[in-house]
Amino acid sequence: MMVGVLLVTHEGVGPALLASAERLLSRLPLPAMALEVPFDATPEQVLPEASAAMRRVDRGQGVLVLTDLYGASPSNLAAELSRLGTPVRRVSGASLAMLLRVMNYPELGLDELPAVAAAGARNGVVIDDA
Repeated sequence: MMVGVLLVTHEGVGPALLASAERLLSRLPLPAMALEVPFDATPEQVLPEASAAMRRVDRGQGVLVLTDLYGASPSNLAAELSRLGTPVRRVSGASLAMLLRVMNYPELGLDELPAVAAAGARNGVVIDDA
């Protein structure tokens, strides 16, 4: 069994991150999908679709939910998902570096992956003075 990954983001962000990760890795080692939250939608409006997406990626070990911006509608929706019964861990600030790092550690459990995701994001930020 493995952890599922659900990207809950503003329109255009999550699908682009997943497409890039798939292109770079050829195959994603963890079940993953992206859910776009329309700019004019409330978390309550999108919750049924988000719940269905979460069930699609869950393989029995829970779901790591990556959101693009803490405190925005996708993040608030992720908070609602965590109350539905499926084990969920949330990490905000989704980036390609974060997603790739998570995909490189498919053997880790739900309790370890949030730290891996955060490390991927931190290590992906480089000030290049050249």
